Amino acid sequence: MNPAHSVTVHTHEISEPKDLLSILPDSSALAWVRGGDGVVGWGEFDRLEVTGSDRFEQIRLWWREKCAHFRVHDQVKKFGTGPLLFLSAAFDSDEVSIAIIPKIVVGQRNGRTWITWLGDEEVPTLPQPESIEAPLNLSWIGGAISASQWEANINRALARIHNGEISKVVLARDLIAHSDLPFDSRHIMHKLREKYGATWIFSIGNLVGATPELLVRLNKGLVTSRILAGTIQRTGNDERDLALAASLARSSKDLEEHEYAVDSVAQTLAPFCSSTNVPETPFVLHLSNVMHLATDVTGVLTDSLAPADLFTVVRELHPSAAVCGTPRPAAQKAIKEIEEMSRGRYAGPVGWMDSNSEGEIGIALRCAQIEAKNPCEIRLFAGCGIVQGSDPAKEFSESQAKLLPIREALETQ
Repeated sequence: MNPAHSVTVHTHEISEPKDLLSILPDSSALAWVRGGDGVVGWGEFDRLEVTGSDRFEQIRLWWREKCAHFRVHDQVKKFGTGPLLFLSAAFDSDEVSIAIIPKIVVGQRNGRTWITWLGDEEVPTLPQPESIEAPLNLSWIGGAISASQWEANINRALARIHNGEISKVVLARDLIAHSDLPFDSRHIMHKLREKYGATWIFSIGNLVGATPELLVRLNKGLVTSRILAGTIQRTGNDERDLALAASLARSSKDLEEHEYAVDSVAQTLAPFCSSTNVPETPFVLHLSNVMHLATDVTGVLTDSLAPADLFTVVRELHPSAAVCGTPRPAAQKAIKEIEEMSRGRYAGPVGWMDSNSEGEIGIALRCAQIEAKNPCEIRLFAGCGIVQGSDPAKEFSESQAKLLPIREALETQ
């Protein structure tokens, strides 16, 4: 390493806990927060935008080259300390994936708070909480796919399932909103936290959302993946919702959809792990708008001279059956031929990683993209898993429920 090109990275502990979302200085700040814990960042040190089937390898090499020039002084040495990279990858390899290294990161976990900054200056002063403007004169202007077209797409997918081409495919739709003021990701995240604090709330590269699905966490050789597949809408009546949760847990259609997703993750992780744990039955995850069948798959990475890192696992897991389908190549082909819509970074990997290529990567669900060229426009996304027995009208209702978190966040002052 040439000392002339090195960059000092400091991590110091902060005595007082912080409301991470309240210290973000602007809408372009980065966030990955669940409950009161997580990491946020601002002040862009460097950025990489890539396309191509080798995009994760491109980002890996770029990140390693940057890390080779960091002189790290980490006084905390916990999960999420030191220099971090925030990632928001496209669903499809021919669209743009983004990796960002912030100048300043504030993290919080298990009662400890820290700040990391790049450069030789003294400890940065944290921004003070400020008032954030909500959307003004919000209006909805449709999306790339009409309701009737989306239901027609589902019927096309069901025909392929009936013919044996695929067992499951996930189809998506979008919805566009306009405001007289630029959309601010901070306002959206604050509103999401009020009802969806159990999810991973994120904002990276103007993609903002609250995902309940963790593609992979890698920490000290332990791999964890939370798989969601099989959904039912909540009614708001507790007694009725408990009955619906029980019916979801018994639904052969939803259990089949869930099994495809779990098997795809377990089979993908197995070659990298010395052992894996796959629960026999899913649990029901209760969120404010919907309930999901959920399974947490865990594994221990094989202890070798070159164990898999987060880039390797993400590359192999994405796109999982939960957001694509099975068999994966046939489902990807069906999505391209049926959906006829750019997903951008919706349903792609999103999260952060450290200089050891460990971290947390979710799937960008329950999210929306603030348009870079016109920040007064925002595009919401939702998708549904289609299997034998899926009903187009019910799937449309499910997609409406999945759009609800962002819709409520935008419509609430």
